Amino acid sequence: MNHTSDTQLAATLQSAIGAGRVDQVAFLVEDLGVAIGRWSALHRDETWRIYTYGLDNVENLRYHGEPGRFSMRLALIGHSPQIELIQPLAGPSIYHDWIARHGYGLHHFGFFVPSIADAVARFEAAGHPTIQSGSGYGLDGDGGFAYFDFEDIYGIHLEAIEVPARRRPSEPLPEPRD
Repeated sequence: MNHTSDTQLAATLQSAIGAGRVDQVAFLVEDLGVAIGRWSALHRDETWRIYTYGLDNVENLRYHGEPGRFSMRLALIGHSPQIELIQPLAGPSIYHDWIARHGYGLHHFGFFVPSIADAVARFEAAGHPTIQSGSGYGLDGDGGFAYFDFEDIYGIHLEAIEVPARRRPSEPLPEPRD
């Protein structure tokens, strides 16, 4: 990448996500219960928050510009950055696509934004289409996420996250599958 491209990339990221600090580091996992057990060794004094997202509780799911049918169960812990573990449940999704190409592991960096609509508009204006998104998963119908393919630049995807004002209560910790 040349200097001009680096400058354009920096301007795009600054405009869309305020790029300066990674707020979330996310990993795709095969078994959420097993992964939580392993990651808990690094986060001994913190509590996991567990959520299942899909058609029944996330409005406007989109996958490559079409209505989405995907679902996933995830676990969140920590801050600065927050760790997210994602177990894909139903697809197609960018999670399933990634696993087919790369296997499980690091998937994306997330950035908290004040407006998902503004972040999407800025990324798309700069030539980075949304590859997967959803909105309305908070208790009050707010909150949204959108993923962008930056695999050619960073080797991962980037996610813009509008954190809902109030989340649903956490689900129980999952048991490892046999």
